[in-house]
Amino acid sequence: MHPTLNIAIKAARRAGQIINRASNDLDSIKVASKQPNDFVTEVDKAAEAAIIETLREAYPGYGILAEESGMNAGKGDAEYQWIIDPLDGTTNFIHGLPQYAISIALAKAGVVEQAVVFDPNRNELFTASKGAGAFLNERRIRVSRRTKLGEALIGTGFPYRMFDKIDLYLSIFKELAEKTAGQRRPGAASLDLAYVACGRYDGFWEFGLSPWDMAAGALLISEAGGLVSDLRGDANYLETGNVIAGTPKVFA
Repeated sequence: MHPTLNIAIKAARRAGQIINRASNDLDSIKVASKQPNDFVTEVDKAAEAAIIETLREAYPGYGILAEESGMNAGKGDAEYQWIIDPLDGTTNFIHGLPQYAISIALAKAGVVEQAVVFDPNRNELFTASKGAGAFLNERRIRVSRRTKLGEALIGTGFPYRMFDKIDLYLSIFKELAEKTAGQRRPGAASLDLAYVACGRYDGFWEFGLSPWDMAAGALLISEAGGLVSDLRGDANYLETGNVIAGTPKVFA
């Protein structure tokens, strides 16, 4: 296992302990609203601080792009950059809905090379290194074998902040509702992408995501034999925030 991946796993597990402890006493957690329907808790911040401390101790020169602290951590122009979401699915977490995860990726010159998505509720650790496959708790994972859209279970996420595209979104949702075996919207994109990688979903689509929602999950999928792109079929989904992923045939 690559040493940087080992450190990312260590960081994710530390954050998981913080989140699990806090989940036992949700009533006492302070919640702030960054913008309508976009929440941050002291738990997000504590988990992020623990992750950054762990990563920085081992790799002090690496840049950091993290959801709560933005670009200001580490060298912004470093060749290597950690991309972190300390608690993806904060709204679920606040409500005690056990569907949220920690996402940590490492990019070299903009290309993601290491990925960790950790679900502290189920103790499921998804990992991938570029060129070395994807794993769930150290077992190799592959995307599903499904080839037909009509048999496919598809994950998605509804717009919750930006409602300018909601009509377009609903029209796509409606069309896919008629053409697939079903769509699911649990509320943590990093886990949704990990679920495509291990075959629980056959595909996923969403608009308006941030790099930290997708960076780790996208590498998991490509290392598990799936395909990931933006809406035009290009590889710049981290910039556009729009993503389509799936098994090769369902993706097409």
